Amino acid sequence: MKSMKSLFLGSAAGLVVMSGAQAADLPLKAKAVEYVKICSLYGAGFYYIPGTDTCIKLGGYVRADMGINTNLMFAGNTTGAGGAQNRFTNGFTWRSRADLTVDTRTATEYGVVRTYSDTVFTWTSGGYAGDGTGATIYNSAPSGASGNGAVSGGQLGVYYAFIQFAGFTMGRAASQFATPWGNYLGNNIFDGLVGGGGGIIGVNQFAYTAEFGNGVSGTIAVQDPTQYFQAGILNLGVAPTAIFGTANFGYGSNDYGGTTVPEVVGQLRVDQAWGSFQASVAAHNNNPAYYTDQASGGPRDKWGWAGQLALSIKNLPTGPGDTLDFQGVYTNGATRYNIQDLAAGAGVNMIYTGITGIGYGFAPDAVFGPGGQLQLVSTWGMRGAFNHNWNEHWASSVFGAFAAVSYTGAAKAFMCGVTIPAAIGLGVTTCNPDYNIGQIGANLRWTPVRNLTFTTEALYTMLDQKYEGTAAFVAYPAIGKPAGNYTLKDQDTWTVMFRAQRSW
Repeated sequence: MKSMKSLFLGSAAGLVVMSGAQAADLPLKAKAVEYVKICSLYGAGFYYIPGTDTCIKLGGYVRADMGINTNLMFAGNTTGAGGAQNRFTNGFTWRSRADLTVDTRTATEYGVVRTYSDTVFTWTSGGYAGDGTGATIYNSAPSGASGNGAVSGGQLGVYYAFIQFAGFTMGRAASQFATPWGNYLGNNIFDGLVGGGGGIIGVNQFAYTAEFGNGVSGTIAVQDPTQYFQAGILNLGVAPTAIFGTANFGYGSNDYGGTTVPEVVGQLRVDQAWGSFQASVAAHNNNPAYYTDQASGGPRDKWGWAGQLALSIKNLPTGPGDTLDFQGVYTNGATRYNIQDLAAGAGVNMIYTGITGIGYGFAPDAVFGPGGQLQLVSTWGMRGAFNHNWNEHWASSVFGAFAAVSYTGAAKAFMCGVTIPAAIGLGVTTCNPDYNIGQIGANLRWTPVRNLTFTTEALYTMLDQKYEGTAAFVAYPAIGKPAGNYTLKDQDTWTVMFRAQRSW
């Protein structure tokens, strides 16, 4: 025991000596740990990036949607398999989405330098289509649905990615033509309202905004028209086969040339305690390709334009936070500033089909016939909404939209004298490609706890088309439609949407 005790005491004494020697080699003071600090310069949620004078804010949401009576999320059963209203038509569509926003800001001698990005990850259920033999094929990406999902995957999307500096906005941001509420003036789920807007999910641009004081500002911008602002230039000399429910029936083929000039957009805006007012204008260049090929030449390009007025009224006697929002728009050769990119058919193709009938509306920017010049298509439209807060947990909205489309006399003469009879036969007793579309909806929103909201929404859409008689179609096996004569008549459809969303 004496030997063991001596051994332990000796070992302990050695460790003490070694520890003292090591401690003598250490610096007198350890380096301070740098903690993340709150940045109060730009509102709640910002923090300094460690080691910099740049502030950052992260945000986003997770969302689950279900749509009833829709083959495409939010679009309703209007085209293709959905419009056919048969066994290829989905009774509902599901979508899940995760969104992430990153906002950074740095104070400089020139003002704040800001970067902002908004990315989304989406999975959307698909449906089935026929293969022409009686069998079906799973379609994981229904035509026209944004954020389509495959069986084991999904889709990455970029809404916004821009830099702001000294009044300039550079990159992918909401169009300067759009209103602050975009397509959601009724806090609505449905984003296919006609009557204004466009480019709310981001368009590449260079813009400059000047602040005049007292809430008044003005913006001038150039933006890329290719993705969201080209509704089509139709060559009426090239008539496709008339297939039930497909694009361009009787209207020729799309014949846009390359983009040679950006859109020019201007905006004047007033934001004050009573609400806000905005006036927007846009110039759109329609550049066609050829009559047949390069040797044949083609029509000259022609400028179109769009104008919009918008008004939001706050401090209503109905309750705190309630608003009335309105906007009206007119376009000539710039259709997607009215029937915007998220509207059914992306502002080009509005087909409402049924079991034995069909209604058709097509809204390009312009049309032209063999050897002829561009005939610009005119539209006008409007939207409105009333938003009411019942209490801190319950809110609701009612909203509506309307758009009217009209062709020139020269365009109608050629279409009704040559193109349409050649495509769908002589059964058309009244030929007029003009049409109207109306939408009305309402929703109810429940927020049991902060940033968690459940929404139920219903929407009714009506197509007022001007054709009468019958249209002869060849068989369309992809949606199970046989060849035959279909009655031309007005159409309507409805959708019901459910959403759960957690924002952060």
